[in-house]
Amino acid sequence: MESTVHPFSDLFAQLGLPDDNTSIQQFIAAHSPLPNDMRLEEAPFWSPAQAQLLREERLDDADWAMVVDRLNVALHASPNP
Repeated sequence: MESTVHPFSDLFAQLGLPDDNTSIQQFIAAHSPLPNDMRLEEAPFWSPAQAQLLREERLDDADWAMVVDRLNVALHASPNP
């Protein structure tokens, strides 16, 4: 069985967020960097449903896990000056 690689924009759509490149970049810039000890799904800006989706997809190592990991890295990185 092949795993599906989802585009970053698809994750944002699944989360009910604007999924165009500009909106994604603005979201990441507005919410990063997260503290190193904060798990992605614990960030205060997620709704309970969004946090649950992120947690489940990461824990299930589902098709979405790779793109959830990318979002995690992006939100923990310091923004470019």
